[in-house]
Amino acid sequence: MADVLYSLVPATEPNEGYMGKGRLEAFSDGVIAVIITIMVLEMKVPHDADLTALMPLVPVFLSYVLSFVYVAIYWNNHHHMLHAVQHVNGRVLWANLHLLFWLSLVPFVTGWANEHLLAALPVALYGVVLLMAGISYYLLERALIAHHGKESSLAHAMGKDYKGLTSIFIYAVAIGLAFVDTWFSCALYVLVAAIWFIPDPRIERTMPRA
Repeated sequence: MADVLYSLVPATEPNEGYMGKGRLEAFSDGVIAVIITIMVLEMKVPHDADLTALMPLVPVFLSYVLSFVYVAIYWNNHHHMLHAVQHVNGRVLWANLHLLFWLSLVPFVTGWANEHLLAALPVALYGVVLLMAGISYYLLERALIAHHGKESSLAHAMGKDYKGLTSIFIYAVAIGLAFVDTWFSCALYVLVAAIWFIPDPRIERTMPRA
């Protein structure tokens, strides 16, 4: 799938085939920082100064925590993955922008879900954004492996990436369940976040051998 999609992206010129990864990392960090900032601004300060005034914000806070954890997971694993590579090319840059596009939609779907608590369509759309972010991360991973070769340390660390593919499958199931029971969908979103909460150790295990 990755080969088909990225075959549509023009290849870089030979002298542009080995670009440093520094700007990609810095740009990604900046975008993710802005995403987190936008999300926290959705939490409006209550007018009253008592605990009861905070009660309506509890669902908003919980959704913020879940979305924050997801964005943090992507930042953490993105950092680990780029640590295992030396350079990037044009296809990797586009793959990275593809990931950032879907992550940039997290504040929007989080806010919509907050406005219509546990409504089927907002919960399903939240899952669609998570699904597309998972797919785009997988495509970025494959683009980096294709650029560095099947014998690279990143390729050995990631393998077939069953963990990532399983997460994509769970997102797809959760989207469908949103129209049956939104609580089940939310539980599956939390499950995937729990699976990825601890940074992926595959790269850390592989790097000393590289």
